[in-house]
Amino acid sequence: MDTISTQAVSFDVGGTLIQPWPSVGAVYASVAADHGFSNLPTEQINDNFANAWKDKREFHYSEPEWLSLVQQSLSGLVPEDESARFFPAIYRRFEEPDVWKIHDDVVPTLDDLAGRGFRLALVSNWDTRLRPLLTHLKLLSFFETATISGELGFTKPSPVLFEQTLKKLGLPASAVVHVGDSLAEDVDGAEAVGITAIMIQRQGQKAANSIENLNELSNLLVEAW
Repeated sequence: MDTISTQAVSFDVGGTLIQPWPSVGAVYASVAADHGFSNLPTEQINDNFANAWKDKREFHYSEPEWLSLVQQSLSGLVPEDESARFFPAIYRRFEEPDVWKIHDDVVPTLDDLAGRGFRLALVSNWDTRLRPLLTHLKLLSFFETATISGELGFTKPSPVLFEQTLKKLGLPASAVVHVGDSLAEDVDGAEAVGITAIMIQRQGQKAANSIENLNELSNLLVEAW
């Protein structure tokens, strides 16, 4: 990939900067055990969640929508009335920093880019739990601005999130690069408003305009000033 001249870099959050730890299934199983359902199969929960996540449509990150995902993930393992009973505990659990892992390449990359003068932003499909979580993880302070779907009422790939980010930064689309892990939400969404998009593929399936590690941004991005 050729070098890219830019003034600002926006980042997706989930899958790009952080991921559930040790996994969604492990967290669900742990909370379920606290409510009388012990030794649930973590991998089955993970598989159920992955399938439910892939099949979701018009997901706006509301609590009822998260409840539905939890119940689909625990289908056949926990009765729906019981999973609904302890859903609030699962929802609150994901507010806690210890169930999230910051990818190893994140802080060094943000340090490098910020130190070189690039303006940094967040564009994320998330709910109101994100800002407090990123504060606890000591990540929010890296970013000049954050555009979050749950606060705005639109979800990526809607152009609204990216347009709002450009407005907050006061920059044209040509001066911003967006980095994320979803082809539809991040790449297509950003490119729809003229922002150059880079897809991070952490599983090594590298394609055009993609990277495997955020550290690659240090050599890829050139200061446009």
